[in-house]
Amino acid sequence: MTAPHKSIPKPPGPHKPRLRFFENAANQQHIKGDDRYLYQQAAPRFRVAVIGTGTMGQEHMRVATLLGRAQVHGIFDTASHSMAVASQQFATYAQTPLLHYPDLVSACNDPATDALIICTPNFTHFEVLRTALQSGKPILLEKPMATRMQDAAQIVALAQEYGNVLQIGLQYRYKAQYVETLHELFARNTLGAVQTISLSEYRPPFLDKVGQWNKFNKFSGGTLVEKCCHYFDLINLIAAARPVSVYASGGRAVNFLDFAKDGIKSDIDDHAFVTIEYANGIRASFTLNMFSPDFHEELIVVGAQARLVATESFSILQPQPVTAHLSIELAEPGASRRCEVAYPRVIEQSGHHGATYFEHIAFMDQLEGTATDAATVEDGFWSMVVAAAAQLSMQEKRAVAIADFLGELKLSHFLKA
Repeated sequence: MTAPHKSIPKPPGPHKPRLRFFENAANQQHIKGDDRYLYQQAAPRFRVAVIGTGTMGQEHMRVATLLGRAQVHGIFDTASHSMAVASQQFATYAQTPLLHYPDLVSACNDPATDALIICTPNFTHFEVLRTALQSGKPILLEKPMATRMQDAAQIVALAQEYGNVLQIGLQYRYKAQYVETLHELFARNTLGAVQTISLSEYRPPFLDKVGQWNKFNKFSGGTLVEKCCHYFDLINLIAAARPVSVYASGGRAVNFLDFAKDGIKSDIDDHAFVTIEYANGIRASFTLNMFSPDFHEELIVVGAQARLVATESFSILQPQPVTAHLSIELAEPGASRRCEVAYPRVIEQSGHHGATYFEHIAFMDQLEGTATDAATVEDGFWSMVVAAAAQLSMQEKRAVAIADFLGELKLSHFLKA
């Protein structure tokens, strides 16, 4: 079994320093023309089409415009109201025209666009991607890449034959505290050999969606696929090995117990405890609670020499920005330290606390031919393996051996990749 490489996602810097917090200030608008050096922004090199204009689609539109390396040229969504609202929001921060495509084929094959961003509901990803691949254009596909393991496997096969970029939207690897964590682990080897990984998220329930698709396992893939593939991607990166066993306990305790749509009751889980064993002996745990009054993430990695703790808190109860911290506890081997980590506020406020912005940088870099540490289809597949195995474990109340899990799905060849 070949272990994955130790990728170290890092936020690549823009081509030229900018001071957005000054350039947009009211008292700096008199700086024009040749005097705009630090404030100057190059014209967008690329044009993108955004397919799906719900919460994530609007975030991608906003982030692409803020970064400025690509112009959002057009949008498509089967829900006309979503497109109308996205256009209204777009007009508040962009002065460029926005094309509304009449159908998916038109959105994918417009010769005026250079790349596609797919952020439709989870259960549509596979079929939308199949159409998008006919364009031959670079594609950023939102997570999870599919809701079924068989579809995820087909996407891996399609990507291997595809002659262009196919990036998966696992952007949590670009959150400030996790970028610093991966640097400490792999660039500085601060902890020595990693032994255990513990990651947790406490947060309020799933938000409303058009059609409420995220309240049903059939359409979302299940909570651990829909919400937690980000975290399993992080754990896989840190473990730098393939998972061999997954056990999960969880279910429905508080959220949406009385919710139904079109006469069908919600079946989405709202909490879980997951344990993962890796081929190199590393053990990991993941805790999810989705009926917490506020947002809090915590990662604890313990190695032979030290312990690392990375936290993020985001309050919807108090008017304050996200705060993230990193602690290194070294004891005898060296100096311990604790620091706050952050991106510029204008970037953090653009979406997912800045992670989406740096995900876009990676996508633009790939369009320019530069290799990046963005999530590949293989990364997306293995994040789904852990998530789907955990969903099965919860359902059947047993540990799931990954070899057996993939074997039953006739996907054993992935164990040899």
